[in-house]
Amino acid sequence: MRGGGGNGSEGERWPWAPCDERLCLAVPARVLVPVTAVCLGIFVVGVAGNVLTVLVIRGHRDMKTTTNLYLGSMAVSDLLILLGLPFDLYRLWRSRPWIFGQLLCRLSHYLSEGCTYCTILHITALTAERYLAVCFPLKAKVVITKRRVKAVIGTLWAFAFLSAGPFFFLVGVEQPDNHTDFSRECKPTPRAVESGLLATMFWVTTSYFVLPLVCLNVLYGFIGRELWQSNARLRGPSAVLREKGHRQTVKILERAGTVKRRE
Repeated sequence: MRGGGGNGSEGERWPWAPCDERLCLAVPARVLVPVTAVCLGIFVVGVAGNVLTVLVIRGHRDMKTTTNLYLGSMAVSDLLILLGLPFDLYRLWRSRPWIFGQLLCRLSHYLSEGCTYCTILHITALTAERYLAVCFPLKAKVVITKRRVKAVIGTLWAFAFLSAGPFFFLVGVEQPDNHTDFSRECKPTPRAVESGLLATMFWVTTSYFVLPLVCLNVLYGFIGRELWQSNARLRGPSAVLREKGHRQTVKILERAGTVKRRE
């Protein structure tokens, strides 16, 4: 037991509550309280919204479009991320001791990272589908089918969790002070830090944000260009000629109807 010893070394005073068995703040309370309030609001709204999304898509056959299949799968991924939020808040309020065991320590980090990767991949795949639908509509109707979308979604889940696999082994319950259980923390292991694996996974996580962001910008650029060109074609000389032809056709039909009524 280490009562009132603070969050740092002996004799070092911190600007927040002392670290003991009841409370061990990771950040100052003046920061942690509003952060917790915001996180709890996100948790309630996010869980309710994602659960409703899944139920609506599953419960209505006409809602099971290719786009909604991506949205439903992404809702499941986001829901798993949100369910891990209480553990993150627990670590902020009580950074030690970790009382949930080795498996839950590793699993919480692994699921959080894997689901984050999965959500990013879903957004990228959905954007690629929209690109095909806007730029190549005829081809998209043939290529984009529910069966293929389900296969893509399964591949995204598998790839995301395979990529996050090392995180399951990079964290664990560490106990620097072997004489007390109070020092147990769920954090990266010394071996992960010393071997450079943690730094490698940091770059993997960074690439999961940078590369999809670049891909999204490129695809949305193509989509915007296609919409701009389509709008320009509609306003061009050929559009004026088509409009004149439509008006002449309407006038001919109106005259024919008038002659018929007179007869």
